[in-house]
Amino acid sequence: MGKVYERIDGRLRTFIEQQKIFFTATAPLAGDGTVNLSPKGLAGSFAVLDELTVAYLDFAGSNAETIAHLRENGRITLMWCAFTGPPNIVRVHGRGEPVFRDDPRFAELVRHFPEVDIDTHGLRAIIVVTAELIRDTCGYAVPFMDYREERTLHGDRFRRENDETLDRYFQKKEHVASSIDGLPGLPLPLPPRPGRS
Repeated sequence: MGKVYERIDGRLRTFIEQQKIFFTATAPLAGDGTVNLSPKGLAGSFAVLDELTVAYLDFAGSNAETIAHLRENGRITLMWCAFTGPPNIVRVHGRGEPVFRDDPRFAELVRHFPEVDIDTHGLRAIIVVTAELIRDTCGYAVPFMDYREERTLHGDRFRRENDETLDRYFQKKEHVASSIDGLPGLPLPLPPRPGRS
């Protein structure tokens, strides 16, 4: 039923890139720490960088658990499910790193996402994941579900923000600068994006 892959290419890459949603899972090292599981969507916000590296855009939100966990230990699992077509679940287990807006790599990485208007969504980091284990499983119990359209609510909410007001928004949120368990989260004040002062 399941198979382990050496790289993200061919049919596996096509499957991953066609999915409308994926999920991320991270956890702190502490045994009693809070495990985080997040859905990720928004067309064009995920990219395969090479056969072992993927990245996705991390947008403004109510917390920064994934960022905090990656800063502490780097462990992450990404998962895609087939809601249409043949049943399939793909997981990429690996090491992740948040690349923040003041990182010299940020400007080059953001070019991998030409479909996304990053000014609209309050982009705060790019999560880069290096695969250590790539595998699929059957997905026989995953239901069929139909994709209708992208939600516009996130863009509607954050397009009116600039770097200064976005920083104030993050400063007010309880679990952005630090995680639920008190780990360092998004570095604040929020640095401007490359090309801005």
